[in-house]
Amino acid sequence: MIVYLDTSALLKLYLAEDGSPGICESVSTAALACTHLIAYAEMRAALARAVRMGRLAEDERRRQVRALDTDWAALHTIAVDEALVQRAGEHAERFGLRGYDSVHLAAAERAFDGAGRPAAFMLTAFDGDLCDAAQALGIPVMR
Repeated sequence: MIVYLDTSALLKLYLAEDGSPGICESVSTAALACTHLIAYAEMRAALARAVRMGRLAEDERRRQVRALDTDWAALHTIAVDEALVQRAGEHAERFGLRGYDSVHLAAAERAFDGAGRPAAFMLTAFDGDLCDAAQALGIPVMR
């Protein structure tokens, strides 16, 4: 199984939330876990926000950042290039997605197409619009 994680799914590996156990299982059994390069900045922002909201202590945030830095090396990251950003723009217009959600969709689409559109591919996300758009493109989704 190839698993693509958007930031909302990736975050569930570091913060206990609804859906965390399923994401942990998916990643631990995946042959390959991938995400877009932008997810790193989004993760750091989300962990800092969790501290500001009182959901996470500062020392725990530092621990989770160290864990993210260690885990990041094992993730296959999809880099930014002009074609991907242009495709993301098309997705943003077509599906009414926010900017980074459209980037995640374009990256997941690239990974899905690059894998030969296998049945053993799953986009994991917890944003309804992103999941709906992925399904419209024929990409299997785990919410």
